[in-house]
Amino acid sequence: MAKKILFLLIFITGAYEVHSNPNNIAPFAKVRASSELSADYNAYKVIDGIIGADGVGEWASKGNVDYWGKMSYPWIELAWNTPRWINKIILYDRPNESDHNAGVRIEGDHGFRLEVYNIPNDGSPRVIQFPSTQLSRLRFVTIDADGKNVGFSEIEVFSSPEGYSDYVSWVDPYIETIPGRFFYSITGNQPYGMIGAAPVTRNKNQGGGGYNYDGNYILGFSQLHCWMESGLDIMPVGGDINPCDGMMGWKSAYSHDDEIVQPAYHRLFLKTHRIWVEQTSTDRVSFYRYRFVKPGKAAVIVSLGGKLGNSVMRDCKIRKVSNSEIEGSFLSTDRLWGGPQNVRIYFIVRFDKPFVSMDGWDKQEIYKNTETQDSEDGGVKLNYIVQNGDLLQLKASVSFTSIGNARLNMDSECPSWDFNDVRDASRNEWNEWLGKIAVKGGTVSQRIKFYTDLWHVLLGRHKINDINGDYPDLTHGVRFTEGNRCQFKYNAVFKLKTIPKEKNGKLRFNMYNSDAFWLTMWNLNTLWGLAYPQVLDDFSASLIQYSENGGLLPRGPNLGGYSYIMSGCPATSLITSAFQRGICKKWDIAQGYAAMKRNHLPGGMMSFNEDDKMRFYIKNGYAPEQAGYTIQWSFEDWALSQMAEKLGKKKDALYFLRRSKGWDKLFNRDLKLILPKNEKGEWTSTNPFDGKGFVESDSWQATFGVSHDLSHLSALMGGNDSLCAKLDFAFCKAQNSNFFNQYVNYSNEPGLSSAHVFAFARQPWKTQYWVRQVGERSYGGITPDKGYGGCDEDQGQMGALSALMSMGLFSINGGSEINPSYEITSPVFDEVCIKLDTSYYHGKEFKIITHNNSSQNYYIQKAKLNGTDFNSFLLSNSEFTEGGVLELWLGDVPNMKWGINQNIK
Repeated sequence: MAKKILFLLIFITGAYEVHSNPNNIAPFAKVRASSELSADYNAYKVIDGIIGADGVGEWASKGNVDYWGKMSYPWIELAWNTPRWINKIILYDRPNESDHNAGVRIEGDHGFRLEVYNIPNDGSPRVIQFPSTQLSRLRFVTIDADGKNVGFSEIEVFSSPEGYSDYVSWVDPYIETIPGRFFYSITGNQPYGMIGAAPVTRNKNQGGGGYNYDGNYILGFSQLHCWMESGLDIMPVGGDINPCDGMMGWKSAYSHDDEIVQPAYHRLFLKTHRIWVEQTSTDRVSFYRYRFVKPGKAAVIVSLGGKLGNSVMRDCKIRKVSNSEIEGSFLSTDRLWGGPQNVRIYFIVRFDKPFVSMDGWDKQEIYKNTETQDSEDGGVKLNYIVQNGDLLQLKASVSFTSIGNARLNMDSECPSWDFNDVRDASRNEWNEWLGKIAVKGGTVSQRIKFYTDLWHVLLGRHKINDINGDYPDLTHGVRFTEGNRCQFKYNAVFKLKTIPKEKNGKLRFNMYNSDAFWLTMWNLNTLWGLAYPQVLDDFSASLIQYSENGGLLPRGPNLGGYSYIMSGCPATSLITSAFQRGICKKWDIAQGYAAMKRNHLPGGMMSFNEDDKMRFYIKNGYAPEQAGYTIQWSFEDWALSQMAEKLGKKKDALYFLRRSKGWDKLFNRDLKLILPKNEKGEWTSTNPFDGKGFVESDSWQATFGVSHDLSHLSALMGGNDSLCAKLDFAFCKAQNSNFFNQYVNYSNEPGLSSAHVFAFARQPWKTQYWVRQVGERSYGGITPDKGYGGCDEDQGQMGALSALMSMGLFSINGGSEINPSYEITSPVFDEVCIKLDTSYYHGKEFKIITHNNSSQNYYIQKAKLNGTDFNSFLLSNSEFTEGGVLELWLGDVPNMKWGINQNIK
């Protein structure tokens, strides 16, 4: 056993083999000890959550040192009523230099025995990891010590995967936090909540911004992390800090060793300031609990100036409401990708204990003991005098409409000061959402990755409306700067709008801030349609409301206005996919159709600021110099034609269907790839790798993305066998780079459907094979540097694709066809149970049960649907929504007869 434990410790301390702490089960144990110094040092204080406060919340033994210097070594024991699976223990010695518990022997059931030395004497964590073991008792026997009254400040014991009892436990927020974006990892966030609170370790946007695992310092805690949305930076500090020094002056070292990171909860220790920080949230309120373990001066800094992540804060206005509350606002400006230039954000910050005074600052000027503070680049510092072990709690809420609504959000959603109650409610909500898809089987890594995928799907994209339905309409304004096609900025005109309500007073839908919906038909639209139809409904309604406000369907709606990031009109494929599945409770079908039609014409979002290209496309079938536009516009035109046909709008249906067919004029018959042409019909480039004329892709990656017309693509390539041979060649060239190269690129949206194309060319076994390979190589990592291939995860898009691959379902056209269906591949799990939303679907659940599943068995041999033989790789949406059981039998060789008996148009 000792050798095995030593091996695991070496393995885990290697490069990035770390996992976030799931659940500390020590507080549920019965505790007894060999002795106790006094009532103030009783044994149960070793699990009370107070860590590193000298003389507070500690167990100390009633020790003795004899004439020879020999000590009486104590023991303490934790016991549970039932055995628990554990694999990690953290020991915190008392931060008392006179009494040092330097080494212990850990004893447990069934001969479990482990000796641990080098326990720090300053209260820092000593982490012990070992193979997962089921134990009902742990005794910690001191075997090396110095001093007299030896004990511990805290003992924490953590569950291993075998003991996880809920879905939240499987989520690992550390995954790929090294190359992530500012809004990528947000622990203080409910599903699509307005508040997105998290610590910041790198103050930058893309390329490792926000919470970056490799960041050595906590720079602050931003309450907003979303698409071009950041701000309200809060930082507790110890001592007398000069706020004019900024982040570099108040930053604090921290360690992952004592950090707990999970949905709805984040705990860490600010080493520099000697403060424990715990964080949770509701939809619109962040909630912090600070524990000070060093007496003296302390403060909470509220910074409202300077660059934070993806935008800049300036022009703050702050007022002290009382000695326990401040209110104010600041301008959010200089967003990287354009949109409304100046957006005012309002806030309330409230404490459970009064502060001594409030100081303000602006740049290098400090204003002592002020009641108000207006700063171009500054904020306020709320001053405290604390004792060792003191607790201070803080709540913060925001609004994009008014201070009154920020206060209403807080009073309505989080009136309590019971941190644990709010944390439990937040965790329960996350469990409810994550539990919409329950999986069994697979490896531990696959289950961790799957629920982390779902977390990212449900994390990205944030509400902007207050709890009463008020929201900012910033769709109108004067554009003053033009950068590239994405960087259009404008001075927005603020209009206060209110979301319509149902008869019972409930909001009909929510309004959102979001990164682009570019090509979400291959990820979010499909996953939402399966397990979260109410979300697909909500986003459809929100996008249509933006169009009603400002005339344009957004690509990436920004704080009630428009950003023009990416290309085309991606709202079309989202809204049509909702319509075709009957997900239309929150929006008017005629209104939605009219919005899409308007935006597919010159002056609409599809060709925003490039109407000349649109007019040429309408007349000639392709966008000049832009093969990427042509592929996307063609698909979106096809999606709209499908909705028009189902609505009986025959003229529109034929018009948009004709427009969707022109992409073939860009097919190069020599290279058998799509390439850009100019207005004269000449090739502008015949190099399929240079990316000219494509949007974040190249010819190889984009050609197979004509999802609405694959049969025609096949014919142009010389038939199904030729298409499959060419695509197979591309995958073989890409597999050594984990499918991130010029041929196949699963790090960005244009290539995310490639592996599923084989099935439509009558070779579904190749789809089964390559989907498994991509899922494992591109998305199988669960370390801080791997998980999504080091790519741009885009608020749940890569997470959704990864989850769909693991489930064995996909939709190459995103569900926009008249009779939507899902493509079946081989799941990595033995069972996938999707709980159907009965307010949208007839059935209660749909199960996929996989027999003979293994890492080598990825070929479907046969299938049954509700007990009847099923020989199609397509599962219709109507069959899915009725509920039922799909059974799959897998093997290690392809069955070339299964799944190819249907006609593919």
